[in-house]
Amino acid sequence: MTKTLKTFRRIGLTALAAALLAGVTAPAASAGQDRPELQRAAQEFVDAGFGGMQLRVRDERGEWTGSAGVRELGGTAKPPTNGHFRVGSTTKNFTATLVLQFVAEGRIGLDTPVAGLLPQFGLDPRITVRMLLQHTSGLFNHTGQYNPDGTVTPGIPWAGQEWVDKRFHTYQPEELVRLAVSKPAVFAPGAGWSYSNTNYVVARLLVEKLSGRPFADELDRRILRPLKLRDTLSPGAWAGMPKPYAHAYYRYENAGQWKTIDVTHQNPTWISSAGDMISTTKDLQTYFSALQSGKLLPAWLLAEMRETHPGSESLYGFYGLGQFSQDLGPGCVGVVLNHNGGLNGYGSLMYSTPDGSKTLTASVTGGDAANDPTQAFPAALNKLVRTVFCGK
Repeated sequence: MTKTLKTFRRIGLTALAAALLAGVTAPAASAGQDRPELQRAAQEFVDAGFGGMQLRVRDERGEWTGSAGVRELGGTAKPPTNGHFRVGSTTKNFTATLVLQFVAEGRIGLDTPVAGLLPQFGLDPRITVRMLLQHTSGLFNHTGQYNPDGTVTPGIPWAGQEWVDKRFHTYQPEELVRLAVSKPAVFAPGAGWSYSNTNYVVARLLVEKLSGRPFADELDRRILRPLKLRDTLSPGAWAGMPKPYAHAYYRYENAGQWKTIDVTHQNPTWISSAGDMISTTKDLQTYFSALQSGKLLPAWLLAEMRETHPGSESLYGFYGLGQFSQDLGPGCVGVVLNHNGGLNGYGSLMYSTPDGSKTLTASVTGGDAANDPTQAFPAALNKLVRTVFCGK
């Protein structure tokens, strides 16, 4: 496996993985706008083995939406361009923004130790809010820790038949954290970088402690309602999916046999606030554009989000606080911010320029192709990102 694919899986993606800005003037999307280069880029994901893709791009030419592949295996209808999907680790950006809003209000500091606020877990007293959001806490990843030698220390079931059998099981956030703290730390707090879903479950509990409200309620109060993100939710233990949607499929091997099942309906509490949210490409566009343009956080905290850790390089760039920064190099827009995500059956893409004026949001769903789509994913993603952010 290449270094890129190892990183792709290390940051939490499985076989998939992995509204308009106020104050920015751009032409409205025209009916039937011809963007063949975007349609071709979307088709490449389907050709690579994904079941379907829906794509939304907003740039100086306006807003374009399109889709490729199928809405459901055995059918011919394309995925709806306004379809709901599970966004996976893109959730982390929302969670980070919530925490940083408390920082902006002076309720907590970036370098405040977390243990005193959540004493029930016996967290290392050196772990700070910043370390949680940047993945430098050293906390064991409750979904399994990828070690430098290529081995994996198991956590809760998240793949294969074991996950299929438990895909409607409800986990409590507290038990995920307790599992993590029962394992040895990956490194001393602040001494390294390691992507850990547990960091963002602790961040969830921090939001609930500071607000006195359930995480989903605080998310709705602070972000979803102000931005009118009516198609976005933190579902808790609800395994359903709002309509419309494209079906998502999970292909796995068990006892030497390959199987494909529909996983559109699943209980996402195993990933919690590190990856459980449902949204649409439109809502992700509205949210990420608003965040980057300063509608949700003050400028000094946006600068903190964009301050990356040198040891965090991946397919998506370098990690800051809840997002990646990727320098596309000469001939492109420069740096783009992103946080993509994936979990069984789903993948999501969320990109923006630093001023929020140019965005790319997308969803890919799993299919039943015999090949492993992750092999072709990095090349397809690179072409799509450069088509959007490097074209004239």
